Amino acid sequence: MSEGLLYFKEVYDVVPGWVQKMHDYSPNALDHYTNLRSNIMQEGALTKKEKDILLVGMNAARLYERSMVYHTKGAMDGGATLPELVEYLIVSYLYNGTKALKTGIKSLEYALELKGIRYPEGSGHKETTEEILLYMIELLGDEETGFVSNVLKLVKSGDQNSLKDYILSDSVVSKRLKHLLMTGIFITELKGKQVGEWMEVARVNGASEEQLAEVGLICLLTAGIPAWFEASDSLIENK
Repeated sequence: MSEGLLYFKEVYDVVPGWVQKMHDYSPNALDHYTNLRSNIMQEGALTKKEKDILLVGMNAARLYERSMVYHTKGAMDGGATLPELVEYLIVSYLYNGTKALKTGIKSLEYALELKGIRYPEGSGHKETTEEILLYMIELLGDEETGFVSNVLKLVKSGDQNSLKDYILSDSVVSKRLKHLLMTGIFITELKGKQVGEWMEVARVNGASEEQLAEVGLICLLTAGIPAWFEASDSLIENK
């Protein structure tokens, strides 16, 4: 088995079909991609776990279930907790509303499968934001559910400003990482103006330029080189 195939088998336990096909059609391309991914996902200004779980949130926001699920495994292998995962998934609600939460439920269900926890399969019948949040609380079981419960109360209140402020506040996940996630969401969606705005807010909330750059690089892995174009436009030049 080639080095590229071995790398992805180690990451995902199996060789994904898209990896096998890249190897079959262009083993050289797979080798270059493997080296790029390995370098971007290594420990740096952000930990590997943080990079994986940020990608979970980004892909939930843009409704891209396949990549979200792949990175859920990476996040859980890296030590992410279920309450952490849920907070990242709820941040995605600020971008794509109920659709993002409904996509995100697949990540939480998969995380439970990885932990060997049985759960009542009901995500397909949850349509409203309130129903999905209640289902998240159910799936969390004995884990901490205070954050989700407070989000549910704010959703019911209809106070959108307070809801946004609370979702982006410090809890199990820091507001710094939540603002990095929002930055990454707009990078993957190639919305440069908003990228710059969210980068500024992320800086105010403690994000370093190195962390912002690493968010741009992990976005490249899931949304291609145009994502790096959008990120680089708003990064401060490293002299």
